[in-house]
Amino acid sequence: MKKIFRILSVLPAVLLLVLTSCKQAPEAKHVIFIGLDGWGSYSLPEADMPVVKQLMAQGSFTLEKRTVLPSSSAPNWASMFMGAGPELHGYTEWGSKTPDMPSRVLGKNGIFPTVFQICRDAWPESEIGVMYEWDGIKYLVDTLSLSCHLHAAPTAEHPDALCTAAENYIREKKPMLAAICFDEPDHVGHTAGHDTPEYYAKMHELDGYVGRIVKAVEEAGILDETVFIVTSDHGGKGYGHGGISMEEMETPFIISGKSIRKGHEIEESVMQYDVAATIAHILGIKDVPQVWIGRVVESCFE
Repeated sequence: MKKIFRILSVLPAVLLLVLTSCKQAPEAKHVIFIGLDGWGSYSLPEADMPVVKQLMAQGSFTLEKRTVLPSSSAPNWASMFMGAGPELHGYTEWGSKTPDMPSRVLGKNGIFPTVFQICRDAWPESEIGVMYEWDGIKYLVDTLSLSCHLHAAPTAEHPDALCTAAENYIREKKPMLAAICFDEPDHVGHTAGHDTPEYYAKMHELDGYVGRIVKAVEEAGILDETVFIVTSDHGGKGYGHGGISMEEMETPFIISGKSIRKGHEIEESVMQYDVAATIAHILGIKDVPQVWIGRVVESCFE
């Protein structure tokens, strides 16, 4: 009987050790991910984007982050959130809502493990949200792991609906992790064309939304403990994307905020699936799913 009591007495310590072994000291308490659909790296030097360029100057960046193939939306958003490529998560088409081939592994919610799921597992009480304009995003993020998921499509009266919703959410909830996914400049690329005056005008508009989101983080009182990531799923050429030109394949990766090196151009290779691994590292999650192939972008940290 005494032996049983001794075993029971040490169980809490053992459980605590197991739980803490999965985590480490976080680089920051909050991550705000901002995705701009169809934003090719080729456009950034010419684009009038003072907020984004200030984040670059205050943080680390590369203009050579590679998409996965095909260079279209669902495979690349999935890869960013799932830490692996289409050959593992199984989303292979532009608008895939379910895997086109069986996912190599399924998480507890019946979907390939996402950064949102592992954050929920590591920090059960945390606020985790995803907001998006393109409805296809909801199939790629494991909504059962989220505190909030919101489809906020722009309208003629409220073209900034997503930005406004994100501002309110950040100020009210102070999320540990929030992903805010705009469906532009992709639409303009398909209608007016990439690398056109209309495309650059849309980029300037989106820069204003990024500025409003940064301001909301400041107003929430969490700016000093936040890392911003601004990136894209793919670029484009002519009126489309999906091919292998560098205009379609290379996208910006900008990371700025607490613990991030300033004015640093990242020289190491960065792929879409490295985004999930880097977010997990920022939030102190040490043990990521074995099936992930994404690597932490180590050089961007101080």
